[in-house]
Amino acid sequence: MDRNAVFDHIDAQVDQHIANLQAFVRQPSISQTGEGIGECAAMLARILSDLGCQKSEIVSTPGHPVVFATLDAGQPRTLIIYSMYDVQPADEPDWSVPPFEGRLVERAPFGRCLMARGARNTKGPLRSFLNVVEAITAVHDRTPVNLIFVIEGEEEQGSRHLPGFIADHQTALGKADAMYFPHAVQSSNGAGKILLGSKGLLYLELECSGELWGRGPQESAIHSALKPIVDSPAWRMVHALSTLTSVDGNRIAIPGFYDQVRPPSAVDEGLLEAMLPGFEPDVGYGLHRFADDLDGLALARQFLFAPSLNIDGIWGGYTGPGSKTVTPHRVRAKLDFRLVPNLDVQQTLGLLRRHLDRHGYADIQITVLGRAEWSKCSVNESLPQAAIRAYRSLGVEPEVWPMNPGTAPFFLFNRPPLNLPFCVAGLGHSARPHAPDEFLVIEGNDRVCGLAGLEKSFAAVLYEFAESSGAGSADTGTSP
Repeated sequence: MDRNAVFDHIDAQVDQHIANLQAFVRQPSISQTGEGIGECAAMLARILSDLGCQKSEIVSTPGHPVVFATLDAGQPRTLIIYSMYDVQPADEPDWSVPPFEGRLVERAPFGRCLMARGARNTKGPLRSFLNVVEAITAVHDRTPVNLIFVIEGEEEQGSRHLPGFIADHQTALGKADAMYFPHAVQSSNGAGKILLGSKGLLYLELECSGELWGRGPQESAIHSALKPIVDSPAWRMVHALSTLTSVDGNRIAIPGFYDQVRPPSAVDEGLLEAMLPGFEPDVGYGLHRFADDLDGLALARQFLFAPSLNIDGIWGGYTGPGSKTVTPHRVRAKLDFRLVPNLDVQQTLGLLRRHLDRHGYADIQITVLGRAEWSKCSVNESLPQAAIRAYRSLGVEPEVWPMNPGTAPFFLFNRPPLNLPFCVAGLGHSARPHAPDEFLVIEGNDRVCGLAGLEKSFAAVLYEFAESSGAGSADTGTSP
């Protein structure tokens, strides 16, 4: 198949492709509240059906549905296309534009950008990939590989019901040779990132209350004049949290936590060194200094291979305007652990529980709100190699990241029973996920691809994978 003809079609249809993106991000699909989830799933199923998928269905789960579709092109190789249609809430007050308006905004130095909730994470890249499928089939009638679409609506809630979907559809998914997550991951300086792994996640809520503790206010907040004679659950929570890390919060102080951490391999170290020229850890947040003043190789190694414990929020008592002098009866904190090879979720949960118990905090209740295991793929697998060749064919030298500092449910595809290699790849820049003014570059500049370049890179990955042979196994941590 002549990919240049597909590239020409993408260039000719770029205005329509922009309109497709705008229509998609204008449909709300807020994971936490459920707003627009059903409507967005139905929209997506219609798009996939219109693209020629033989099957395009909305699969119910106990939570938000999965959109599942298959496009059998009669080709020898098959890719699972994993993505998500849910987004985070957009209630922050600092948006420059209404977050679901799908407006094109001039943003230096990138020219026109699509600014909207989901523009980066991940409705913009997903709709761009579907534009590519439309372009390929318009030019050549069929795609170079068979495609299986698994597009979930709960990624922002930790993919809670995706394991059940995978188990129920194991036979169909087992026909695939690899899993591809199409995304706009080019750095703002033009570096062409390819991501080969994902940190695990354990998301928790801790609760300390007078009722559970048996001390302090039992039923409600009380007047703080009573504090001289009453214990405080708020101070108890603060002191419990302070035992979990070093004073600066940068090293986890739970005994045994680091015992199973697998250091970067020699191959990983080589990839870290190779990515340094274009390494850019900031994703549009305006960061200037990093923990422990790290930079260079040490910063890259810490970013990709270090576990972490983060406080997402703490609340209790009175937090409204003005003053209200109370001693709260209940305090809660949300925490997240980011886990690296070979830390697993259940082990981490057990270490935390034992640590709190040993320090006298057995009454503090732990509720698991989200969990995902780490995942990792070798750079030598056929799909990462296809992505590397695709970037080079477009004149961009790849920057291969052996891990992704964020979390995604890739472990469900690359561990048993599917054992699929995978990668995240796509030229084109996007930034500010989970924040106001989230955007995807549409126009681009001399370093960063615009929408047409992003779509061409997706197409090139498909063509290069179709021309490769053999499928290996993912790195599940059983080898160094």
